[in-house]
Amino acid sequence: MKTAVLHAGKEKRVFSGHPWIFKSDISYVDSDCLPGDVLTVRARNGRFLARAVYNPRSQIALRILTWKDEPIDASWIRAKVHEAVEYRRQFASLSSCRLVFAESDGLPAVICDAFGDIVVMQCLSLGMERFKEAICDALEDEVHPRGIYERGDVPVRALEGLDQESRVLRGEVPEDKVPMTENGIQFLVDVRNGQKTGYFLDQKENRAAIAPFVKGRTVLDCFTHIGSFALHAAHYQASEVTGVDISDYACRCAAENAALNHLSQVRFECANAFDFLRREADEGKQYDVVILDPPAFTKTRSQVASAERGYKEINLRGIKLTRPGGILVTCSCSQHMLPDAFRQVVHSAAVDAHARLMQIEWRTQGRDHPILAASSETQYLKCGIYRVDK
Repeated sequence: MKTAVLHAGKEKRVFSGHPWIFKSDISYVDSDCLPGDVLTVRARNGRFLARAVYNPRSQIALRILTWKDEPIDASWIRAKVHEAVEYRRQFASLSSCRLVFAESDGLPAVICDAFGDIVVMQCLSLGMERFKEAICDALEDEVHPRGIYERGDVPVRALEGLDQESRVLRGEVPEDKVPMTENGIQFLVDVRNGQKTGYFLDQKENRAAIAPFVKGRTVLDCFTHIGSFALHAAHYQASEVTGVDISDYACRCAAENAALNHLSQVRFECANAFDFLRREADEGKQYDVVILDPPAFTKTRSQVASAERGYKEINLRGIKLTRPGGILVTCSCSQHMLPDAFRQVVHSAAVDAHARLMQIEWRTQGRDHPILAASSETQYLKCGIYRVDK
């Protein structure tokens, strides 16, 4: 098999279980190695380390598939998909679930989300592109979807040398939205045109966690997308819920989902959440529960300082809008915003708002988005639930 050899000392990262090998860690590769090939990775002394997919165009030049000396073929792919799905069978509904979470499931840069009887796939690595059909075969064997849809409209695919296209890979995928049930609430998910794969499954368990705090309360849900937290609050018997999102399309989808569930106490407003929070705070408005679930404010380490300012701004306003004794639910999905840094930003916002926060829960992504102990990059979601005292 074609081989890549690492610089002396760089094998330590591989031994630790981290699934990435950077271009700068590689001493040389065989001259006949092509982008997308599966390579054997060896230490400088010739010791076998791993098998990995190779792409010299990426800074992550090698993505490890296995630390064992074993063939990588369709049978291997089938076994990995089975392992991933079997893990989730222990605790999740497979019709509302991330079935495959990339490196965490040993299938680097591959995402598979299930919405009802439709599976949406993203393949973000040149090396894994060649295994796409095998992954589809395995998914059909495991969960028997009506259709598998690829969301390939992702800029990182271009960086990998791949086309950006979305298409039906298997079966039938409706042109209209796909029905899905999460925590007993019905949602219509636009798998063809919605953000990412159509819906953010990573907050499923966090949405359920708000149940004890919203009954009979007024709730504000900023960055509501298609109504995810807002509908959960209404489902858990909040007296009045306001959802805010900058996308008119998202707000219309959220209203459609509210009507589908007969939740009449929820309304949606199309607005820039920063402007909405500032205006409401300036007017002295108060809510019993404020939920902040923004999109990622940074995709790179170089923009973390700017992201921190954004997070502080929305948390400052959110805290001001929370009644004394009320609840703040604040989230960050920016991977480069580390948990301790996010906590500090929220605390700083509380100090400026002349409030004290009591942490009730500190949560992360759901169990269907598992975190590798060897790879901090697999943990990205932070969700703090706080009591606000003033």
